[in-house]
Amino acid sequence: MLDSSPPSLPARVRVSRLPLPPAPAVQLRLKTLFAAQPGLPLSQLMAGAVAVAGGKVIGAALSWPGAEGQPQRGLELESGWRGRGIEEALLGLLTTDQSINEQPRTDQPTTEQL
Repeated sequence: MLDSSPPSLPARVRVSRLPLPPAPAVQLRLKTLFAAQPGLPLSQLMAGAVAVAGGKVIGAALSWPGAEGQPQRGLELESGWRGRGIEEALLGLLTTDQSINEQPRTDQPTTEQL
């Protein structure tokens, strides 16, 4: 007897920068993913990266202001997706995004005291 169900295929995962501020539906998903960090300041995010599979956010790496101006980071990923390189991709994109944000802007005039 032939099985008529389609074969189980791995979902495609896309990792991308999180537009700030996150859309309300994305904020709700981030709150679910980061439930262990109830004080996560979504309104103060400095940078973020999300992993999406099948139209659903399955993981995120976020950065927000911490004590003494040092950024704090958090990473959460659904357990079924761990160990597949997604964590590294999220952190890599977050680190790249933060280093871009920390660079001095060259499109605005600067003044120096001589």
